[in-house]
Amino acid sequence: MKTILRKFDRPAVGDIPAETEAFLRVLGGAAAIHVAGKDRSRSRVVTTLLHGNEPSGTCAIHAWLRSGSQPAVDAVLVVANVEAALATPGFAHRALPGRRDLNRCFLGPWDDAEGRLAREILELVHAQKPEALIDLHNNTGHNPPYGVGVEPSPEALQLVVPFGNRFVWSHLTLGALMEAMREIPSVTIEVGRTGDSVADAVALRGLTRFLEDDRVIEPGLRPDIQVLTAPMRVCVRRGISLAVVDTDRGEKGTADLTILADLDRHNFERVEAGTKLGYVRGEAWPLELLDEDGRDRASFYFTLEDGVLRTRRPIIPIMITTDPGIATSDCLFYVVRELEPRNAAGSS
Repeated sequence: MKTILRKFDRPAVGDIPAETEAFLRVLGGAAAIHVAGKDRSRSRVVTTLLHGNEPSGTCAIHAWLRSGSQPAVDAVLVVANVEAALATPGFAHRALPGRRDLNRCFLGPWDDAEGRLAREILELVHAQKPEALIDLHNNTGHNPPYGVGVEPSPEALQLVVPFGNRFVWSHLTLGALMEAMREIPSVTIEVGRTGDSVADAVALRGLTRFLEDDRVIEPGLRPDIQVLTAPMRVCVRRGISLAVVDTDRGEKGTADLTILADLDRHNFERVEAGTKLGYVRGEAWPLELLDEDGRDRASFYFTLEDGVLRTRRPIIPIMITTDPGIATSDCLFYVVRELEPRNAAGSS
């Protein structure tokens, strides 16, 4: 079967187009770019563009390649969902319409284009045996930079530090790349909102350190960063229509659930009980909140009174999106809790 992931050696600086989309067109599809490092005995891997509407990681790789810098160790730069990113109007599609979300494919099945590409990326990483991997993403809402991983190990926390000072310890099984990377230090890095120049700068600064620092992991060092855990997905129930409005007029609107466009201002904040989240038309309960055991806890965390959806108890939401398409196809946000400081610091 024909391979999907194209493999390239580093192109000459003069052969790299100035525009990021032109660079993607030159790649022609999912690509892995190998860059020789000063120390050829070690390697690191960067993945990005698993979602075609999250360009900051690609912009960072493009800018870094054009800088002509040499990495400290061999580097493999994987630019994944080029096809979705180049679909009109450009960097607008998380996945191509009717196709699977690539970052839900890394635990299989492998029987479609996304599954085969995911498997090829895994095979490449396993063959490379890197000392670390970072996967660069954007959010669709306003968020500070943060990392996500399957455990808050000292190694994982150190990989986050060049980008931000928050780490989300995820127990979810969604088929994401990091879930299939448990044998090596790896993290997902959310650098900020798509289209934000600050997010692009965070991605480039952190990528440069990851590639050019001689050591990205120091044995025994545990950074003092905030660790949040137990993310629970808050999803819009199937069949519930969603609208996003710029101004709160106190009206239920024409959709089943109406939220404000600035709801994402609450990301990573403690939201107190009684905080208004939106308006509900009709009697249908609009949300589900699944805990680690798959139980729906929505009524434990939220309440509906006279058509107004509010928090029933304090929560810390992250990754709130105000994009109706993503909110209804993936999730509206996650709810997390902060580890006790002694746990986050690794002391007893």
